[in-house]
Amino acid sequence: MIEPHAPAPPGAPPPWGVQGQARLPVRPGVGRFLVLAGVFVCAACGLVYELELVALASYLIGDSVTQASVVLSVMVFAMGVGSLLAKRLRPCAAAGFGAVEAALALAGGCSAMALYAVFAWTGGWGGPWAEGPRSLLVVFSLTIGLLIGAEVPLLMELIQRIRRQDPGGAVADLFAADYVGALFGGLAFPFLLLPLLGQLTGALLTGTVNVIAGGALVLGLFRNDLTRRARWTLLVANVVVLGLLASAALLVDDFERAARHALYGADARVAPHSGVQEAVLTGGSRGRPLRFFLDGRLRFSGRDERRYHEALVHPAMNGPHARVLILGGGDGLAAREVLRHPGVRRVDVVEPDAEVVLLARRDPALSALNRHVYDDPRVHVVTADPFGRVRATRSTYDVVVADLPDPCVTAATKLYSQEFYGLVRRVLAPGGRLVVHAGTPAGRRRTFWTVDATIRAAGLVTRPYAVGGRDSGLTGRTAGHRAGGAGEAPGAGVARPAGGAGAVVTGGSAGGPGAPRDAGSAGGREAPGGAGSARSARPVAGGGSGGRDWGFVLASRTSVPLRLDPSCPRPRTLTQAALTADARAALRTRPHRPPPPSTLVHPRYTG
Repeated sequence: MIEPHAPAPPGAPPPWGVQGQARLPVRPGVGRFLVLAGVFVCAACGLVYELELVALASYLIGDSVTQASVVLSVMVFAMGVGSLLAKRLRPCAAAGFGAVEAALALAGGCSAMALYAVFAWTGGWGGPWAEGPRSLLVVFSLTIGLLIGAEVPLLMELIQRIRRQDPGGAVADLFAADYVGALFGGLAFPFLLLPLLGQLTGALLTGTVNVIAGGALVLGLFRNDLTRRARWTLLVANVVVLGLLASAALLVDDFERAARHALYGADARVAPHSGVQEAVLTGGSRGRPLRFFLDGRLRFSGRDERRYHEALVHPAMNGPHARVLILGGGDGLAAREVLRHPGVRRVDVVEPDAEVVLLARRDPALSALNRHVYDDPRVHVVTADPFGRVRATRSTYDVVVADLPDPCVTAATKLYSQEFYGLVRRVLAPGGRLVVHAGTPAGRRRTFWTVDATIRAAGLVTRPYAVGGRDSGLTGRTAGHRAGGAGEAPGAGVARPAGGAGAVVTGGSAGGPGAPRDAGSAGGREAPGGAGSARSARPVAGGGSGGRDWGFVLASRTSVPLRLDPSCPRPRTLTQAALTADARAALRTRPHRPPPPSTLVHPRYTG
């Protein structure tokens, strides 16, 4: 609790360089309360800026762990520097605090829009421009940290100007208000600002609150400490900042549409809002292949998605397959391949995002591609986290298909852990099989073999294999935007850079779960290693793809043959000879020393 006023001992020198008591328009007790209220508001805004930078950087660049570490470490360092620099402003604490808050509101409020703009318009230029979002992230973290760090010394000076108090009690009161404000800001960001307003509008609103609070505190409470010129200068600065933030808020929807136009093309249409991730469809009309992006990562491309899904599903369906569980795969393409096999009685699809399923049902291009699988009475959809669903289920399945994001995507790492595969092993019926998309053995060998080692550590016998993909058909610009980053998606609750709009569908193209951007990959089920991708590596036998491959791991409690189901209609892109040849080529990439398995508390997937 905030202590009552405790006067300093008689004869004690003025602490913190205070020159004398301020002339206030209110009683000292009220003035002290207003300063602490200002501390509360400024702390809340400062934490929102931090969280906004972490969330947006995770969405745009990827790898939430890395982005959080960069933002927080740089910001905390800058706060220390800002506190030292604020010493020079103590003689004019009121004017200094007002200027700091105006600058902080402008920098923090516009940071999300600036990051998104650099990502959208320069991320595909290549060269040093590819690092533009990362560089700007560090600049904003440093700038915001410096300004936040300058707040506390100046506020300490102001509260002592109201009435002298022993420094220990004053510091305790300030930090109490600061920490409570940080709690409010930390809860308001994920539960109010992000779901109701989105990244862009939420940051702009926070900046608006920040500049109003700072300006009102200085111009209202400490106006007698300012010269006439200083008052007018600060008033004009605050009005300019408010005008810029308000103008940006009015234009945020147009800005977002223009940014998406730069990223995905001109034929965009808005789909229902997704609270989990941003879903974007491009193409699907006028001969353009359908492409599907989730949080900016390519999930599939119509040019070669069939090869990916046939390779994922058909080897696992060789054997009993009456009951099938698909983890992920809300686009319906894995279910499409499952239903080609006679004898399938039930298919359960566990998809964390209901809007992906809604797109798969309603979008004409996507529903045509998946052959309207959700109209089949055998298909049952559950919107849930795959880990929690598998943990809670008491049913058993003949086949489990893990059509999940890349293991190096931080939000998906737990779905490639030894604990998760242990839960999957429990739901496998006798003779049941598990198949997992495991990245690419050619381009990211360690990740692929870590998945294999993790499944084996869960007590399953594995058969790793790979197939080659075709040319992705990505343009250099799109591939550059969607490839140039570092690792992940905010997962459930991942921030969207929107001002509040929902998933986006744009005109039509389709290939595996989105790869992390630090791999430099176009990601997804489009042929790994498309334009601008680091996945371009040595060829996989039989793939005919010029070095682009998808890797999979087939597993069971007992040894399982790598064969196609003879009772199923022949796959269009996959033959037994090519599958066997590709599997042998994948085995040649096995490291001499097997990597350790990945667990929940010690993830091993680093890209």
